[in-house]
This record gives sequence, structure tokens and C-alpha cells, in this order.
Amino acid sequence: MLAIVRRHVVDPVLGLLRQGLSPRDLALCLALGAGIGMFPVLGVSTPALTVIALWQRLNLAAIQLVSWLVGPIQLVLIIPFMRLGEWVLGSTPQPMTIEAGMEILSQGVLHAIVTLWDAIVHASVGWVLIGPLAIFVLYRSLIPILERALKTLKPSTPK
Repeated sequence: MLAIVRRHVVDPVLGLLRQGLSPRDLALCLALGAGIGMFPVLGVSTPALTVIALWQRLNLAAIQLVSWLVGPIQLVLIIPFMRLGEWVLGSTPQPMTIEAGMEILSQGVLHAIVTLWDAIVHASVGWVLIGPLAIFVLYRSLIPILERALKTLKPSTPK
């Protein structure tokens, strides 16, 4: 398992540092990809991250890779984000499971949007309360890690 993580996550990140991507830019790519990649509405994160990456001139591949990697976490967090949104808005909790949501989605996207509108709004509110803070904390945490990693990649020049 560690070899898979190293080959598919760590090595590509180090490769981006080797190619000249700054630790701050890479940290921003990783934080945005992870945070927005967990937005609890399926199909929103890919176009949103593409627009952000192009607008901010960030590494599109890095952002999308991280978003793809957090996909399973996104699915797991849909219900907790929905519950948080229901709690904040004072709504009655809806009886919802991931399986039921996927069954509704299999009947068509438009049908799912209409049927799950309240759940979508509640989950989005829950993410808005957690997501931006999580992105900021992850970004600030990754900067020193990536700066250290860059120093290990570049041999120090003797004086």
C-alpha cells in the first residue's frame, strides 16, 4: 500500500517540485484540489477546479489529480455535510443514504437534482462551513512540508 501511495502520490508531487513548481503554488494546488474535490455535489468540482486553475494559472493536472484522489472521501462526506447543513439551517433530517442517493441519480441527473434539491442545499451549506477553513489549514500545513521536500531535492551548493 505504501508503495502505491509513493508511486501515485508522493513521486508525482516531488516531480512537480523538480520541474520548478514553487512549494507555495503546489501547496495551493493540493489544498484546492482536496478541499474543492470534496464539495458534496457530484460533478461540480471538476469544472470549478478547472476554472480556478486557469484563472489563477495553477497546475491543472495537480489540482485535478488530487480532486480525483479524494473522490472516495467526497462520497463518504456527503451525508455528514448534509447533516451539518440541516443542523445549521434548523431543518428536519432527511432519511438519506449514499445508496439511496446513487439509486436516485441512476434515474437521471435532472430527476436527481429535483428530488435531492434540499439535500444538495444542506450539503453545500455544510461544506461552506468546513471547506474553506480546511483548504486554508491544509495549504498552510503543506507549505513547510513542500519547502523541506524541495531542499532535499536540490543539493546545497558549497561556499
